[in-house]
Amino acid sequence: MDMPTSPAATPAADFLENHPFDTLRVGSGASLVRQVTERDIQLFAAVSGDVNPAHVDALYARTTPFHQIIAHGMLGGSLISTVLGTQFPGPGTIYLGQTLRFLKPVHIGDTLTVRVTVTALEPARRHVWLDTRCTDQEGSVVIDGQAEVTAPAEKLRIARADLPEPLLADKNLRYDQLLGAAKGLARIAMGVVHPCSREALEGALQADRLGLIRAVLIGPEARIRALAQDCRLDLAGLSIVDVPHSHAAAARAVELARAGEVQALMKGSLHSDELLGAVVNAQTGLRTERRVSHVFVLDVPRYPKPLLITDAAINVAPDFDAKVDIVQNAIDLAQALGIDRPKVAVLSAVETVTPKLRSSMDAAALSKMADRGQITGGLVDGPLAFDNAVSLAAAKTKGIASEVAGDADILVVPDLESGNMLAKQLEYLGGAQAAGLVMGAKVPIVLTSRADSAHSRIASCAIALLVTEHRRKALAA
Repeated sequence: MDMPTSPAATPAADFLENHPFDTLRVGSGASLVRQVTERDIQLFAAVSGDVNPAHVDALYARTTPFHQIIAHGMLGGSLISTVLGTQFPGPGTIYLGQTLRFLKPVHIGDTLTVRVTVTALEPARRHVWLDTRCTDQEGSVVIDGQAEVTAPAEKLRIARADLPEPLLADKNLRYDQLLGAAKGLARIAMGVVHPCSREALEGALQADRLGLIRAVLIGPEARIRALAQDCRLDLAGLSIVDVPHSHAAAARAVELARAGEVQALMKGSLHSDELLGAVVNAQTGLRTERRVSHVFVLDVPRYPKPLLITDAAINVAPDFDAKVDIVQNAIDLAQALGIDRPKVAVLSAVETVTPKLRSSMDAAALSKMADRGQITGGLVDGPLAFDNAVSLAAAKTKGIASEVAGDADILVVPDLESGNMLAKQLEYLGGAQAAGLVMGAKVPIVLTSRADSAHSRIASCAIALLVTEHRRKALAA
């Protein structure tokens, strides 16, 4: 067939060029080669709304006859349309009909060759019939069919549209990575404190079924069993510690943790202050030499790695001594996640040290403490503004020479208000997935919110398991 030509100064890929009806011949055609990626499948599911679990749920797909995710049949069919509309006959073509037979599944990583070939022509209406066929890298036919189109009457050469790059956030990627990291580790006993809401009970049961924890339910047994019955949740095999109310549940959970009968705690449907009050009690709680603090672990779509934010949930206006512990707790958590030398950005409104901003002075002192070995395990720098903490371009623009700037693993915020707003903005406006943990106590504590998704609760349990294992190895070393 005649191939389109382009001026030497302009790449052919920048233009779409068609083949008018009077240039077509029986036997002529065109083809394209495309490797099918997981991103292709996810984008097609998002646009079409076809979220059949055979295409998007790896765990379900293992139970099907194909044993792995397969591409939508119409994803391959859409590639036929791509050839007809952009290559042959190309722009100006009107699609009239298409038959398709799906002969073999297409898997992630398969390379498809999509070919269209003219079989018949009708000059009066410029109708064209074409064989349409997709073959895989082994030469096997995966899709076969026939298309009928109206071919364009005149020659066209049109600039290719510059489309926006779609942002596809894989909300399961880091979740799956966490589960992968926790796979093979012995589950930990986790005291689930007052699980008297569907979200709290269901999250604990799912984490138990996945083998991350052995859920020990602490609360009013009759109420828990009634809730499970109403929600059709199976409590078979689970331990229930019967106590009359949430306050007693918090106290009993701390007792079990002190005795070593549970290795972690999870907040259920009681208020955070009620649980933490029992945890930090000087006589009966789970205090250590460290101040307790919370660390959010966020999966932010536009950031290339997990982003930890601390403290956005417990310490309202931490003094300098508290910030030392907050930084060290976050470093310990990051190391448990496999980040050997986490980069810690201590945030302020500006990146310069100024006595007018306490946060900038604290940041400078924390950085120097890390230099002198008073904070260990991480690379600490500050003050850094948010932009130059997470954007290398912003850091370069402001002339900041730092291993941390633009590549932070941990963001240490000045106070709870700024941290909470930052974390929630990333979650609700930036599409981030959030998990997190309370550090600094004798056991890790999953501090959940009523708005937390099942993935968030399960991811937090996986983090608690990893922290427990990291501490065990540290003690054994």
